Amino acid sequence: MGYMGTAILNISPYAFSAVGIAVAIGVSVLGASWGIYITGSSLIGAAIKAPRITSKNLISIIFCEAVAIYGVIVAIILQTKLQSVEQAYTAESMRGGYAVFASGLIVGFANLACGICVGIIGSSCALSDAQNSTLFVKILVIEIFGSALGLFGVIVGIIMSSQVTWTTS
Repeated sequence: MGYMGTAILNISPYAFSAVGIAVAIGVSVLGASWGIYITGSSLIGAAIKAPRITSKNLISIIFCEAVAIYGVIVAIILQTKLQSVEQAYTAESMRGGYAVFASGLIVGFANLACGICVGIIGSSCALSDAQNSTLFVKILVIEIFGSALGLFGVIVGIIMSSQVTWTTS
């Protein structure tokens, strides 16, 4: 076995679990903040031409914020999967640690992509609403479909972590 394989097998499964949980919440919040940045800057710019769009287009900011909430929910779910065990380096514990790690990665990066997607669509929603108010609902429907990407990541993460068990003896 190479150096990397040896190193990976000698890292505690709890360390992998902790990194997975941190990635789930951290990268999800990064995706939400990036989406809010994209949407908010366009919303403020477009509100100069049409101040009426400001309150109506805050729904795009809420969609971006939901991405961070997805990460928090999954991090809480993953945290409840951890248990204290005497022997951390059993096959079952290693599998559980890797499953929590992979679940956190999937949720975090799915929500990163979702946040950017919702931010870009929210930006175009604000800009187009400033030009033509009849486009708001049509683009909002597209934004809802973009928001579903984060939910898919959450579902996959929950499914991956549902069978996590730790050796208790």
